[in-house]
Amino acid sequence: MDEDESIEEIMRRVRRLEIRARRLASEVFSGDYHSSFRGQGLDFDEFRPYQAGDEIRFIDWKVTARMQEPYIRKFKEERELAVILAVDISASTDYGSDFLTKRERAAELAALLGFSARYNGDKVGLLLFAKEPILYLPPAKGGKAVLRAVREILTAKPADPGTSIAEASKFLLQSLKRKGLVFMISDFIDWGFEKPLGALAQRHDVIALPLIDPLEKSIPNVGKVYLRDPETGQEILVNTSNNNTRMGLAKLSKRYREGLSAFFKKHGIDSTPISTRDDYLAGLHQLFQRRAHRRN
Repeated sequence: MDEDESIEEIMRRVRRLEIRARRLASEVFSGDYHSSFRGQGLDFDEFRPYQAGDEIRFIDWKVTARMQEPYIRKFKEERELAVILAVDISASTDYGSDFLTKRERAAELAALLGFSARYNGDKVGLLLFAKEPILYLPPAKGGKAVLRAVREILTAKPADPGTSIAEASKFLLQSLKRKGLVFMISDFIDWGFEKPLGALAQRHDVIALPLIDPLEKSIPNVGKVYLRDPETGQEILVNTSNNNTRMGLAKLSKRYREGLSAFFKKHGIDSTPISTRDDYLAGLHQLFQRRAHRRN
């Protein structure tokens, strides 16, 4: 496939993702999203006479003096959010054992979340990162911002294939001046990010969406195979016919996921796993419902 054909194929994929994401965002998730996420604060709406039970702190004394009776300032919720899609495009996200790679699933997820935000009137921005932040698109309104984000996720090629969620978190802490909503989309195969990501969650609303491939939970019995780390290039020979080996790897994977969930809970980070094979929409729906319930 030559370069022009590659570009055409990518644009066809973006278009297919756009069609599916627009439909899901408008028909399935628009209500969930709207009820789950609030804006930055309150906007002044109007003055009205004081009524029993109103907050005394909202009394406007200048208007009260002029009207010779108590008046309060009435506010309405500011709906607009700055939504950041922070997407891991390190080498490990190019892996997929079945239908999609993690990066392709991340692009699909970003399209769905981006269009849901757009239909809610929110601005959408993008941070692509691997070993360091690669591309930052400040939050902007409109479908073009979402489509560009999807294109960049599919096509970006990091110079260093490693992962640093810590550097991505530090970058967002410096870049976001007002409280925003950050979707951290990554396989979270990384270490040393706890403090920076925890600090980001203190200042912003962070939702973690861990990308998981089925083979990371359970390795099949296929004999002796070489396993290669795509980020370091290191290889190791593993005998998958050995029950103890398979069970040991499965336990390590489960322990890591449990530790990750405990970390998210400790720092008030909502999360739901995103499988490269299985349907993730139910989990995302439940996450939105939990947030809406807490809000109400």
